[in-house]
Formats: sequence, structure tokens, C-alpha cells
Amino acid sequence: MSNEDITLTAGDAEAVVEAGNGGRVGALRVGGLDLLRRGERFGCFPMVPWCGRIRDGRFRDGAVVQHMPLNAPPHAIHGTARDGAWRVARRAADEAVLTYDLVDPWPYPGRVTQVVSLSGSALTLTTAVETYDDSFPAQIGWHPWFNREVGGEAVRLDFDPAWQEERGDDHLPTGNRVDPKPGPWDDCFGMPGGVDVTLTWPGRLELKVTSPEKWVVVYDEQEAAVCVEPQTGPPNGLNTHPRLVTPLEPLEATTTWRWRRL
Repeated sequence: MSNEDITLTAGDAEAVVEAGNGGRVGALRVGGLDLLRRGERFGCFPMVPWCGRIRDGRFRDGAVVQHMPLNAPPHAIHGTARDGAWRVARRAADEAVLTYDLVDPWPYPGRVTQVVSLSGSALTLTTAVETYDDSFPAQIGWHPWFNREVGGEAVRLDFDPAWQEERGDDHLPTGNRVDPKPGPWDDCFGMPGGVDVTLTWPGRLELKVTSPEKWVVVYDEQEAAVCVEPQTGPPNGLNTHPRLVTPLEPLEATTTWRWRRL
């Protein structure tokens, strides 16, 4: 395990990777501007082996019902890897490779690998879940907390989803798809052509969050930050849209944040 923080640099960009704190990107600075909210729970953490909430902490794998701890009662939320220390497998000036072995309370053996790559104009996160033993359902996602204000300017969000997952009183999708509604949001949206969300801090910076995946959760109900979370399935997806990890077929996903100065 590693408790070290790794600082990546490229051009005028700097990212701090916190291996010992859930493998998260703890800070991202571009030209001296802090883009991520800092703090032990913030930055950007990988959501794995599931994203968002699991209803009542239960999911079915074949005939077996598995139970996860209710860390957001009455549900389980955001996976287990954010609570662990990751190993540093490789590091360079502009890239870090981290691994995390899935352990209890997750009931299946497996390994998560995350590659954090920085350039002068983009940060790319690539995550894979693999198993050498039992197959199991899983999800991958990322939970960045972008500062609502950067350089004194408040962020504007722009995206054009094909649908919004209707949200029930329990904060989980009902299974119905509805026309996108205005915010504030703690909602999942469908973008079948790939996630594409633009954050603009007027006069400062434009940042585009993209991913080949087709689901994104947008959360902007907090005063200090907004979250744009690409993921391989919707919340409660282990039950509704399971993606199977097998010894021959890992689950892989990637997201890129690309910026330009304004």
C-alpha cells in the first residue's frame, strides 16, 4: 500500500494523486487555478465496483443476493475502492498507475487498475476491473467535485442529454426515461453518443468532460462544488444494467477532461 501523494506536471498543469486516499485525484491546477474542491472526501475519486446507490445495499448475482454495507442508509453508495489505500505500480512525471485489490465487504476477488495521465491541456482517467476467478457484475465511474467558482467566476454547465432517468423519492432511477428537466440536479442522464459536458468559468477556463460511456450523473445541489460523473451504468445499475467481469473480459472505461483558457 502507499500513503504517498504523487504530483504530476505537464505544461502549466499540475495534478496531485492521493494513492492512500482512495486513489483519488486530490487536486488539479491549471495556470494556478484550482479546478477541484480539496479535502479528504473531495477531489475526484473512482467509483468502483459500483456507481452511486445500490437500493437497500442488495444486488443479485444469478441466484445469490449479495449485501453491501449501508453507508448511505438505506442504501450503499459509490463502491468500496474509495475507502482503501491503492498501490503505486508505476509513476512518471506526467502519469501514475495505481492498483487496488478488491477485498471484503466486496464478495469477489478482483483487481482494479487506474491510469492517471496528464498533458498540458487534458487529464485522462482510465480504469479497469479484472478477475482471475469468479465472474461478477461491476460498474466503473468517477466522482469529481469541481469548484463552483474558479478565479472568482461561477461555473456554467452545458450538455444535451437524450433523456433523464426519472428519479424516485429514494433518489434511485425508477426505470422510466423522461425528457431532461432544468436543475438543480442530483440526476442521471443518458448520452448514447458518449458523455459530453462542458463546464465554463467565464473569462477563465472552459473544461469538457467526455467519455465513451453513455451515462452521466450531474449533482449541483451543493454551494461549493458541482459534480459531473461519467459512469458505465446508472445508479442501482448492478441490479438494472449489470456489466459482467469475467476472467477473459475485464470491464474498462475512460474519461477525459480537456480544457482551454478563455
